[in-house]
Amino acid sequence: MPTIIPAVKPEIPVSVKDDAARKKVRPVSLRKIILVGDSTVQVASGWGGAFCADHVTTYITCVNMGRGGRSTLSYRAEGSWAYALKEAAVPGYASVYILIQFGHNDQPGKPGHSTDLETEYPQNLRLYVKEARAAGAIPVLVTPLTRRDFVNGSLQDSLAPWADRVIAVAKEMNVPLIDLHATSVATVQAMGPVESLDLSQKRPSAEVLAAARSGTSAGAFKPGATTETAVTQNAPQSVTFDYTHLGGKGAALFSKQVAEALIVIAPDLGKQVKP
Repeated sequence: MPTIIPAVKPEIPVSVKDDAARKKVRPVSLRKIILVGDSTVQVASGWGGAFCADHVTTYITCVNMGRGGRSTLSYRAEGSWAYALKEAAVPGYASVYILIQFGHNDQPGKPGHSTDLETEYPQNLRLYVKEARAAGAIPVLVTPLTRRDFVNGSLQDSLAPWADRVIAVAKEMNVPLIDLHATSVATVQAMGPVESLDLSQKRPSAEVLAAARSGTSAGAFKPGATTETAVTQNAPQSVTFDYTHLGGKGAALFSKQVAEALIVIAPDLGKQVKP
């Protein structure tokens, strides 16, 4: 039988003895960060999971609402954006930030998701910004994470036009901007076609590795190609090798870049976001 030690009954009630210290307790001031975007943001295939897990303190509620296969069009059409606005409207937070990153699935070749680069895509972004502000949140536009396709040793930057539109909308509407596209392009180009393979969800095949060593990616992304199945409740994100989605090393690398940039553009988060 275990030995049971009886509890000590204090001579003075704790509520009386501890009264002075209890009066010094102050209410906390909490903030919230909501992540909105596609598979390069969502848990298990993007940078968002690592961001919420490793780059915020206990004084920030971090909600990752990224969903694979979505664009500025389909994220709204299915109702995901409405959920994000409801999350932003929850009372009691000192400030709420919504980080918004789209582009990969707005590109041509994805029926039900693709948007026109010159008109629809920037207009959709403007609407996200307006509605986030109307909900009392602070929108932050994030340029799309680069893909990692190489030809003759040079990174193929198929998302540059989409990043440019995000930057233009941010300037036009005076929205805080995280240029993840620029930092990720510079990082991946510096790593090169072989080292950047380590950022993927799975190890590459011998064929893919051999192609990378030649300087040109095997099966590289082509504009207009459908490369991703939208994640649903019955079809979660698959784990595979490609030049877009992120494994643990990639998520850690790019979530750090997002955190570092966020501290700069949102100084009030400086003590709550960890680079």
